[in-house]
This record gives sequence, C-alpha cells and structure tokens, in this order.
Amino acid sequence: MTRVAVLGCGYVGLELCRQLDTDVVGVRRSDAGIRAIEETGATAVRADVTDADALEAVPDADVVVFAASSGGRGAEAAREVYVEGQRTTLEHFAGRADPPERYVYTSSTGVYGDHGGGWVDEETTLSPVTEKTEVLAEAETVALEGAADRGVDGTVARFGGLYGPDRYRLERYVEGPVTEGYLNMVHRDDAAGAVRFLIEADAARGEVVVVVDDEPVEKWAFADWLAGQCGAPAPPKRTVEERLEEGVSEAVRRRLTTSKRCSNDKLRGLGYDFRYPTYREGYRAAISAWSGAE
Repeated sequence: MTRVAVLGCGYVGLELCRQLDTDVVGVRRSDAGIRAIEETGATAVRADVTDADALEAVPDADVVVFAASSGGRGAEAAREVYVEGQRTTLEHFAGRADPPERYVYTSSTGVYGDHGGGWVDEETTLSPVTEKTEVLAEAETVALEGAADRGVDGTVARFGGLYGPDRYRLERYVEGPVTEGYLNMVHRDDAAGAVRFLIEADAARGEVVVVVDDEPVEKWAFADWLAGQCGAPAPPKRTVEERLEEGVSEAVRRRLTTSKRCSNDKLRGLGYDFRYPTYREGYRAAISAWSGAE
C-alpha cells in the first residue's frame, strides 16, 4: 500500500488525510495539531519541517506532501518555512535509504501578480508583487528543481483562495463594503481532492497544476449574489481607488492592484471532477446556515 506523509496538517492537510484511502501519516508540531490528525484516522507524528533531526520521527513514505504554513506571518517567516523548510525536507527524505518517489508542494496563485483581469494558467510567466509572493515563487522552484536534483519527481499544486467550513466569511461580503476585483476560489474539499487525485492518478510529475474552480468571479457580483441568496440587501461597494484613498499598507495596496482570472483547464483535462465546481455549489451549506440563524 502506498504511504503518504502530509507535512503540515492544517486546513487543507487535514482534509487530505481524511480523503486519502491509503496509509497516511500526518505531521504537526503542537499537541492540538496531533489530536486533529488522530481524529482523521491518520497516524500522527510530531515534527518540524525546519528541523532535520525532528523529521527522523516521520516514517518512510512513497509520497511526501509539503502543506506546511507560515501562520500568516511576513516574508521572513514564509522563507523559513517554504524555502528553507522545503530544502531541509527534501534533503532529509531524498537522503534516506528508501526515498520517496513523489513530492507535492501546495503553493498559491498569488505568484502571478497583476494581469489586468486577464486569464492566467500554468504557462503564464510569474510576476509576484509582494515580498511574500516572491518567496512563494522561489519555493516553487525549490519544489520542482530541488526535488529533481535529488531524484524525486516534484509537483506544485497552485491553490486559489481557499474557502469552506470555518472560512466562508459571509459577513465580509453580505454586509460589505466590498472592494472591486476578481476572486479565484477553490473549496477546501476540492483543494485536498485535487492533491489526492494527482497522487492517485500519478499525474503531473515534474509539473505545476493550478487548483481553482471553474468560474473566477468579480467580487461585486459575488457579493450581490450572496446577499440575494441570504435575503439581504446588496452591500455597499468601493472601487480600488476609493479603498486606496482610505490609507492602506504597501502590501495591501499591491494586493488591491493585482487582478487576474485563473484557468483550471489543465486540472480538468487531467480528469479531476470537482465536488464544488463553482461558488454557487460551494456556498450552499453556508447560505443555509446563515438563513437558519436569521
């Protein structure tokens, strides 16, 4: 039986543990993280991806999934986890007597930068606009080239904006104000499902795959749809210029002025079948819960 080690069992990693029908080892650093892994039915191991000695506790695996998080902190914390942590992880596992065949790194569509609302895919040149997304782009190189240099086939799963249980953020859109721009989203279950699919189908070795749903949506249109579904009035709206006039940090300014629509044609072409192909299906449970609470 194939063994998969999931390093960093957070929002997506835990769901991946739940979905994989094989021998799964989940890795976290905290007591609460270990308990969360055990609740999925996976084997839980305490280790830190930045500590090669700690990684000794993780058993050999056929596939290693690097889904660790920097905890929403800045660029330096991101570099420590995504770049240095990956290098440590790859060197450690590739150096074993029984190294993994595959390595999957979960990245972000933030690496694209601004494309004026145009379409982007796996062939689009990356143009990250913040220090953190520059780190994420570098981390993708580590995942692909660093793995290949060590004889392991790397894959990058480039996630759009994650949503799902505990992350629907309905109030933000229903109550507003909502700033214009495109949303490229993927439900947590499909983010994990796509990684599961790539492993089980033995697909996209040495490649990048964009993991987003079928329909990028403009935030104003999405907010109006959500409000209508929830029986609420359309929320107030702001242009990017109006938001910038309020005074924002440089990092927020760069995010606000970044616009793109991400294509999932490659993932669809590989054969992945979405559980929630658009936000309409993905938000049904949240809308029902909202309406029931009113």
